[in-house]
Parts: sequence; C-alpha cells; structure tokens
Amino acid sequence: MAVDSVTRTKNPFEAPPPIKAKRPLYLDGPQSRSFELAFAWKVFKQILEGNRALYFVGPCITVFGSARFGENHPYYGIAREFGKRIVKMGFTVMTGGGPGIMEAANRGAFENGGKSVGCNIHLPMEQQPNKYMQKWITFDYFFLRKAMLQKYSYAFIIMPGGFGTLDEMFNTLTLIQTKSVIQFPVVLFGKSYYHHLVEMIRKMINEETIQKEDLDLLLITDDMDEAMNHIKTYISSNYDLLKKRKSFWWLFEKKFPSVGQG
Repeated sequence: MAVDSVTRTKNPFEAPPPIKAKRPLYLDGPQSRSFELAFAWKVFKQILEGNRALYFVGPCITVFGSARFGENHPYYGIAREFGKRIVKMGFTVMTGGGPGIMEAANRGAFENGGKSVGCNIHLPMEQQPNKYMQKWITFDYFFLRKAMLQKYSYAFIIMPGGFGTLDEMFNTLTLIQTKSVIQFPVVLFGKSYYHHLVEMIRKMINEETIQKEDLDLLLITDDMDEAMNHIKTYISSNYDLLKKRKSFWWLFEKKFPSVGQG
C-alpha cells in the first residue's frame, strides 16, 4: 500500500530514513465510487501538505538529472558546483531529493550554508533520500511531485538524465509553449549528451510540428557561467524576489529551519 506524503526536517544526528516501497498501480479503468473519492481526497491532502512544507523555502532554482551518476562522475561535480553557485545567488536549491545529480546539487548548497530542499516520490522499490537536505517531502504521485517542483521554481537546470529528466523538461516546456505558465529560464546542460535530442527538436521544426521559436525556450550550453548569467539576467528583470511570507501561528506554520551543515 502507498503511504501518505511525509514531510521531514533534517536531523543532523541521523541519516534520512529510507522511503518505503509502494504497490504498483494497475490501470484497469474506473474503480468504485468510494475508491475514487478516497483518491481525490488523498491528492488534495498531499497538495495541501506540499504547499505547507514548501511555502517558506524561499525562491528556488530546481536542478533535474539522473539518479544514477556516482560521486566520481564529472556530471556529479558539475551539479555540485551548480548547487554552490545557486545559493551564492541567494536562491534555494530544489531537486527530486534522490541520489546522483539530485544529491550533488543538494550537496553543493548544503555544504556552502545554503537552503537545500527536495520533493521525493514513493516507488515500487525502497529508496534512500540523499542526506544533503534540510527539508523534504515525499509524494505518492509523479504529477503532484512535478507540480510542486514547478510551482516553487524560478528557473530550471536540466542536467544529463533519463526518462524522468526528459519528462520533467518537456512537461515544463509544454507549459511555457502553451503560455500556461509565464516563461522562465530553462537551461539544458550537456551539449554532447543531448546532441541527438537537440537534433530531434530541430527535426520537429523542419517537420513543422513545433515552431522555430520554440527552440529558444532552451539555453543549450556546456558553460556554467553562461547558464548562471542567463538565469540571473532573466530573473532580475522579471521577478520580485524580495517578497516576504509571513507565518501565522494559528495555522501552525513554521519558518524554514536554520541552514548549515549540522
């Protein structure tokens, strides 16, 4: 059985507890009315919990990428440096909360005294959240996780990754393309890794399934300075980052925990 979303705050004396496995969902059409009502309530409850958990984390930049790159991989080092640079700009680093690229970005923020948060997911196998977050929340459904990763972000950095990374990237680009959300910076980092993907996007342009201008929704680069300057330039002219969120004691709201390595 899937477990309800859980919000955790970093205890510097303990490793994060593992995320328990959930039963895979079998798609067999409509269920009983009571089941559908319970599902709707569960979705609403997790949206509310996500909003409460992330309301005070501050303006975020989200880093996406593979969970499979180890600490010695070059992309791990790059993501770690991105995390460091993001917090130096005054932003919170947000990731999917797992290992690999996600861990590296969280680590770069955490080790440099910045805010580091994650939105994790229950999967059919047990998994371990990375230990470089002050706060994280675990969802039962991917669509809720993606919504929260997007809702609190001011920019996205897409590192090399697999299906999940591409799903998050194209979902975001579709929202921007259709003007469902206001355009914000999306950086695709790794020219050689994403070479064939970019060629496929150009083929879409040639086949007129997307417009030529749609490619401009992405900054494709191997240069960290270019990526950060692109984000900084756009955000500084489009967003008010000075808005302060006031907590209300009668809603049992809590500010973001103190940052640091513990």
